[in-house]
Amino acid sequence: MQGKTRRVVLWVALLGAAAFAIIKLSSRPAGVGPESNFKASYTSAAANAESASPITRLTFESAQLVRDFPAKLEHPNKKEIYDLACGLEATQSGSVTFTRWAEMALPAEIPHAPKLEIRPDIFTYPEPATGAMEWHLNFADPNLFFGYGGGLFAQDEIQVAEHPALASLREALLSKRCEFSPESRGRPSPILITGVERRCSIALADLYGMRFQRADRATVLAAVHVLRPPTRSNILAMVAPRGGAGTYSRADIEQVLQTAYTGFRAARIESGALKTTIHTGFWGCGAYGGNREMMAMLQIFAARLAHVDRVVFHAFDDRGVAHVSRAAEDLEKIAADGSDRKVPDVVSAIEMLKLTWGTSDGN
Repeated sequence: MQGKTRRVVLWVALLGAAAFAIIKLSSRPAGVGPESNFKASYTSAAANAESASPITRLTFESAQLVRDFPAKLEHPNKKEIYDLACGLEATQSGSVTFTRWAEMALPAEIPHAPKLEIRPDIFTYPEPATGAMEWHLNFADPNLFFGYGGGLFAQDEIQVAEHPALASLREALLSKRCEFSPESRGRPSPILITGVERRCSIALADLYGMRFQRADRATVLAAVHVLRPPTRSNILAMVAPRGGAGTYSRADIEQVLQTAYTGFRAARIESGALKTTIHTGFWGCGAYGGNREMMAMLQIFAARLAHVDRVVFHAFDDRGVAHVSRAAEDLEKIAADGSDRKVPDVVSAIEMLKLTWGTSDGN
């Protein structure tokens, strides 16, 4: 969109936001897929604080978890990575804590914006700064970690390959017949996992997506760097909306926002007195076909509502950085720090940008 046209659209959005705050669209434009029936809920921040606790909390000793619930690996390349990261001499240490959270209502008020860093890279899982707790997103399927053992190799499967105890965690939860989906009947129920060892890093240039299944053993081995000693990560698993088409409806926007808010708010609560950093990326923009600018904008806004201290957006490359920068600029125009605008007004203004769904990348 050209700069002048974009400014006009934003100006119209700002003028019309309050008037459209209570409108519910009854139909979508011609040629658009089925409208989401998601309806957001709003409440006070105090009410969320009073009710915010996980619906499930389980803690596993890491060594016992891996021993009692071994990973089930079907694809030979996954076995190669696992054997390198978890060789006979390697032992897990510490503990892994799993929590599952119920949906939290959106607050009506808008706090100050968090610090935002936009980087042209992928997750690197740095050591946390003193006094901070770092969380890395898992771009989850409703069937959490289901593809870890097969030939799939997108963000979800890469994260499990680098953190192999996540595979054992899935097997343990299946064995115990625990509910562990990050989505329940179309509503968010994010999963938080703390203290899991990252035992290797994987170079992705020749392995990402469908290339992984075709890669030979030498290519796989060359891409894996074993971490000695391993580091520890905290994972936030959320399911993005999927299958949309045409222009984003208000229901689409509210579903993304409430899902991200619930996950980010849960991470903020689990961080306790520590400052909270969220590492994210183009969540929901690969196989699920989300719009990069929309998904970036709503994640940044959700982090703000959740009182997250810092957001690190890993945008992959310079083109991705441009998408996120534009999203942040648009959000600042719609919901500038210090304005008296309410969350429903901002949702209306974002809807009036008329951003459209993309298409799946097949990964």
